[in-house]
Order: sequence, then C-alpha cells, then structure tokens
Amino acid sequence: MAFLDHTSRHIKVLRTSPRQGAYARGGKRLFDVTVCVALLPAVGLTILVLWMIAKTRAHSGFFTHPRIGKNGVVFQCWKIRTMIENADQALLEILENHPEKKSEWATNRKLSNDPRILPFGKFLRRTGLDELPQIWNVLRGDMSLVGPRPVTRPELSLYGEGKADYLAIRPGITGLWQVTARRAPCYIRRVKLDRQYVHNVTFMGDLRILLSTLPVLFRPTGQ
Repeated sequence: MAFLDHTSRHIKVLRTSPRQGAYARGGKRLFDVTVCVALLPAVGLTILVLWMIAKTRAHSGFFTHPRIGKNGVVFQCWKIRTMIENADQALLEILENHPEKKSEWATNRKLSNDPRILPFGKFLRRTGLDELPQIWNVLRGDMSLVGPRPVTRPELSLYGEGKADYLAIRPGITGLWQVTARRAPCYIRRVKLDRQYVHNVTFMGDLRILLSTLPVLFRPTGQ
C-alpha cells in the first residue's frame, strides 16, 4: 500500500526520544474512546457470540494474561480463549521435550504449529478476532487502538535499547507491525517497527493503520 510505503520512508530515522505532540499527549486518547464507544454495540455482540462458542470448548470463554503497559504498569490483557487450559504449563513441557520448538520460541515468541491451540482458536488467531475483548482495555486506558503489541515481562527484555520507546506509549490492539509484517514473525523486525511507530505518532498515521487492519487480518497467516 502506497501510504504505508510512504510512512516507512518517513520514519526510517529514529530520534533520540519519542515525539510527544498534541495528538500523542491527549488527542490519541480522545480518538480511542470515541471510536470504541461508536463500535461498542457491534463489537460487543461479536464478542458475545465468540465467547459463547469458545466456552463450549473450554471452562472459560475469556482469557486474561498480565502484560506490560505504558510506564511499566502491569495490566490484564483480555482475549477470547484460543488455547487449552493450563497453556503456560503445557508450553514448558513442549519446549522441554522438543528442542526445535524451543529454538523457534526463543526467536519468535511463537510456535508455527502450536499444539495448545484449540480447533476454533486457530480461526480466531488467524483473523485476530480473539483480540476484540481488548476494546475493554482501551476504554480502561490500559491500551490504545494503535500502538506496539502488549508484551510480557520476558518479552520486554528483547527490546534492548528500545525498551524506553515501548514504555513511552500505551500498547495497541493493532499497529504498524500488524499491517506490514504480520506474516513474517521475526521479533527483531517487530521491535524495529514498534520503535518506528512510537517515534512518529500522528492522527493520520493511526487512521491509516486502522483502515489497513481489517484486510490484513483476513489474509491467512497460519499464526
């Protein structure tokens, strides 16, 4: 997409500190709340349907996990459940018994064929619909509509010198990485794109990313 190519060229050079213009300081939050309130009836109904389906395959239709937000504040990130119960413990067993998966996890923080994922969960994760409940996180102020993907504490260490950039802004439901490199789960690339976004927060940039998110989500990724 031409405008995304233009955005990438515009943000090639990182500044020493994130730009905090009027939009980043206050307009972004107003934009988040306005859009979420407008979408809430339709999104809420979709979440209800997905929750009912997920609940038939697991004890709970929702899943929450601690993530690191702006200024290092820990919050519970909401999702539709896509994995088996006790997924964290199952992951430890998988990594212990399968060295090749341990190497893949260390590189990408994902498994291309994750045995923990429920059958219906594969569809949800491929389309990103499992993340719709994060609209609640946005309304609460934990997240933004657009920003870096929320990370766990171990993942934050992978940001290296870019850790301060990540902590300078609310994480987002969607972002520059999702609309440009979601099909290539390289964590180094993801960190680079997150840092690029943080240094160039604008209303038009957020609007472009939001408008690009839907068609990108529905391209098969297998992730």
